[in-house]
Amino acid sequence: MSFTGDVKEELSRQLSSARHCQIAEIAAITSICGRILISANDRFCIKIQSENIAVVRKYFTLLKKAFNISTSVSIRQNMSSRRSRLYVITIEDHEDSLKVLQATKLLHNNDIEENLSVADNIVIQQTCCKRAFLRGAFLAAGSVNTPEKNYHFEIACATEAKAEQIQNVLRSFDIDSKIILRKKYYVTYIKEGEQIVNVLNIMEAHVALMEFENVRILKDIRNSVNRKFNCETANINKTVSAAVKQKLDIEYIRDTIGFEGLAEGLEDIAKARLERPEASLKELGAALDPPVGKSGVNHRLRKLGSIADALREERGETL
Repeated sequence: MSFTGDVKEELSRQLSSARHCQIAEIAAITSICGRILISANDRFCIKIQSENIAVVRKYFTLLKKAFNISTSVSIRQNMSSRRSRLYVITIEDHEDSLKVLQATKLLHNNDIEENLSVADNIVIQQTCCKRAFLRGAFLAAGSVNTPEKNYHFEIACATEAKAEQIQNVLRSFDIDSKIILRKKYYVTYIKEGEQIVNVLNIMEAHVALMEFENVRILKDIRNSVNRKFNCETANINKTVSAAVKQKLDIEYIRDTIGFEGLAEGLEDIAKARLERPEASLKELGAALDPPVGKSGVNHRLRKLGSIADALREERGETL
């Protein structure tokens, strides 16, 4: 099972004890993956369909707990993907459908709210109901990448209004999300690891949260180690390249004009570098009598490099 599947399986078992939270979760699922059928004599029927059995199972349980409603569940082949099944849960009774639509505020004055949007956010005024609403929305149309990959959490909606509603609910928990139009869906998404952890906590997917957090910590440690290793490798390469250049410059000076004409300090450091080609600046300075600090050693080596470059320029030679 995918990480998204694991999260949805956990959320499907997370049941709020408060009826108002159950209604908020029902509202989210109905709004995002539901259809309202109206017969010729104005009789309502609600259909919820999903490829994930956990969504249907949760919706069935919520209806039973909140309204004591009996429903029918059917399975049919998903026409858009032959490899998957489509699970359909139907509230066929008009009065039962009416109860659900009125309680979730998807029906107002016997008119279906446009695009099945939850009217005026009435069912999600309390913090606990907002948690339940996000849980239902994710169950209905959400996905989250496995933490080993790039961090990405999203909920896809059929309309921009629904995507904005989810964004507003997330914002109430200080979660920063963005909306993008992908094909025919408006997608509310998050790409920051810590914020995804916070969303999992808000939805009360605590097992998934711990798994996500453990992998995230390991990734951060691995990335930190890699950065330090790369930095140290770059420093070593830089030091080795500098030492090689210094040795070549000193050998060139020795073979052209010799060390006799150099100032005493330059002659000492030149001989020390030839004797210790792999030594660090600190080690070279400690080998001199009297000892010289790193900055002093570096200054003398730079001076030798300038002398070698000037000699090469005079002779029309290059390194």
